[in-house]
Amino acid sequence: MLVAGVWPSVVSAQDATNTANTLKVSPVRTDLEIKPGESKVVQITVTNLTGGAITVRPVANDFVSGDESGTPALILDEDQFAPSHSLKRFMAPLSDVTIPAEESETIEVVITVPKTAQVGGYFGAVRFAPASPDGGGQVNLSASVASLILLTVPGDINESMELTNFAIQQDGVAGSFFTSSENIQVLARFRNSSDVQLGPFGKVSVKNGDKVIYETDFNNKSPRDVILPDSARRWEIPLNDIGGLGRYTVNATFTYGQNNQTIEVARSFWVIPVWAIIVAAIILLLLIGGIVAGILLYRRRKKNRTTPPDTQQPEQQS
Repeated sequence: MLVAGVWPSVVSAQDATNTANTLKVSPVRTDLEIKPGESKVVQITVTNLTGGAITVRPVANDFVSGDESGTPALILDEDQFAPSHSLKRFMAPLSDVTIPAEESETIEVVITVPKTAQVGGYFGAVRFAPASPDGGGQVNLSASVASLILLTVPGDINESMELTNFAIQQDGVAGSFFTSSENIQVLARFRNSSDVQLGPFGKVSVKNGDKVIYETDFNNKSPRDVILPDSARRWEIPLNDIGGLGRYTVNATFTYGQNNQTIEVARSFWVIPVWAIIVAAIILLLLIGGIVAGILLYRRRKKNRTTPPDTQQPEQQS
């Protein structure tokens, strides 16, 4: 069973009788590296935000890419694993824990990478949900939180990423001519053909002529947003400080991988305000009108030059 989306660090119960927040988890995401044959412990803190004690059940899940916005899709079936890059297989079993009211407990997740594991990326999540008070083993899914874990097994890893789309758009519509400078952004779509998750980062700048009028960092944070293996992801990067009438050029440099491989791209667009279009149309109409008037005048004068004057016979006198 797949569920698109991952619960944030604080999730409200969906039950109409209980609208208060229930649990909080930290960190929301952990990135780590483990060599084949070694183990590491990931510590996750779960906070009980209610006024009473809660028994929490940790559940290990794999996930896959849910969509191109970066939303993962959890595999909720306890007996099902991801077809590849499964981290759940490396996790030790987890036990329930009781958290007193308004207090926190740290859960230790032991991850052991087999000696035979292939190098590359593995990813999964530990989901925390209140267990039913009757001890029947049921889990209340209406108020659960998850902490993502992204593992890299180091070695000779294939790292390959392609920029499949780089477009200038306004209000979600791509183009190269815009009538205003409002809501202009870059759409960047990457395809990861690697065996490991990759987090591209870089810099995007806008020039008007030779002058740089805007510059921004892309995905320059910790941890970086990543693209899972064999999947695609897109970002929309706002472009600010764009002026009025003129031609603008967007330059971008993206870097990825352990060897800092780079992708460079440039796109140009025009901002032509409505008033400029109207003025240009008026000038064009005047120009066309002048040309037509000139042609008509030329033809009239030519006709007058080529037409002989009327001749009259002289009267004979008797």
